[in-house]
Amino acid sequence: MTIKAEIEMKKILIFICSAIALCATAQETVYPAREYKGLLFLKGGTVHVGNGQVVENATVKINNGKIEQVGQNLPIPADDVKVFDVTGKHVYPGLILPASALGLQEIGSGVRGSNDFIEIGDMNASVRAIAAYNADSKITNTLRSNGILLAHVAPQGAMLGGLSSVVQLDAWDYEDATYKADNGVHLYMPSLLAGAGGGRRAAFSAAQQQPSDPVKEALDRLEKVKEMLREAKAWNAGTTPKEDKNLKYASLKGLFDKSAKLYVRANQVKQMLVAIDFVKEFGFDVVIVGGMDAWQIADLLKANNISVIMSQMHNLPALDDDDVDQPYKSATALKKAGVLFCINDDDPQNRGRNLPFNAGTAAAYGLGKEEALQAITLNAAKILGIADRTGSIEVGKDANIVVSEGDILDMRSSKVTHAFIQGRTIELNDKHKQLFERYKYKYGIK
Repeated sequence: MTIKAEIEMKKILIFICSAIALCATAQETVYPAREYKGLLFLKGGTVHVGNGQVVENATVKINNGKIEQVGQNLPIPADDVKVFDVTGKHVYPGLILPASALGLQEIGSGVRGSNDFIEIGDMNASVRAIAAYNADSKITNTLRSNGILLAHVAPQGAMLGGLSSVVQLDAWDYEDATYKADNGVHLYMPSLLAGAGGGRRAAFSAAQQQPSDPVKEALDRLEKVKEMLREAKAWNAGTTPKEDKNLKYASLKGLFDKSAKLYVRANQVKQMLVAIDFVKEFGFDVVIVGGMDAWQIADLLKANNISVIMSQMHNLPALDDDDVDQPYKSATALKKAGVLFCINDDDPQNRGRNLPFNAGTAAAYGLGKEEALQAITLNAAKILGIADRTGSIEVGKDANIVVSEGDILDMRSSKVTHAFIQGRTIELNDKHKQLFERYKYKYGIK
């Protein structure tokens, strides 16, 4: 090897070593917090309870991870207890992301190895999202930095996607993360509008094929789902022989005994009318996920006790004839009709981070700040079946709490300084903050 070749080889080796070192220093060193036993106090903050109440200059007493007292002038013992002085700051319940693929989809369709959110076939009722959940996702910590401490993780699919679960966002593995397992089955409603979606390419392809009725095909597929549910109902009731274990039927048991809900992914009015048929025939607890047109049939949803997980506020209207600000004010329409709803952030670019700011937009369009906060805390907890444990800062609930220097619904002032999950003090560093500090250093910005 010549001297020139040796020099070039050394340059390559130096470059490789530098790249490895860079990757090592850029990796997150954020570990799940250890369980905290004993008393912990948050003193002097403005407590937004999550049910519409606000308590000024309040103290929150936490004992072994549970909220024990909330009020003004609470005595704080002088012995060995943790006290966080949050005077001048705002104290909120931990925010809840009500529908996501967090921990199931990391990078997107471009890197298949990082994704485990969908199975082949139409009927995958027995698929469990929690079994595929990645507690080490780089996205998780970026959500915590915006006050989101719990998430509802759901599988995707062509029709019956499978079982979803609620996770807390400070865990070593999926078992540690599980907050409520298998709380719902997800039905992905096919379009019931002729020629809906697909764009010019789909229209061109359709023109090359034999004529078909997409609405009839969708209704036929839905009838197959109903047939499966009828069979599952009989199987779970013991009115059919059970020589063999049927995982699909067994996974649907929660729908019939009301321990799980049917989450129907639907945006069109016709789709939601079909969802009402599921309520009438099977008596399921149904939740609409998406619900862009839900405001049009709000009274009907209320009459059938159907809840709604709303798409993000920052969106264009569903139809050309809708008001341009319809997505912003749909939450107010559901509130006036008495529909139980919560707000989501389903933008694939945000990955849930803008959840509080979506609620802030709804607040600016008639909902009110405390009602908007409730839409991403207590309402979400009610819809997900975890309101007995979280969603508000009330006695007996888990200490899932966020502290912010400003209004958590306002991206201009929100700055989360403390977060607690079941009383554990959570690290708020993340990949975005590390990159921010890295490039501040590079360009000498203080």
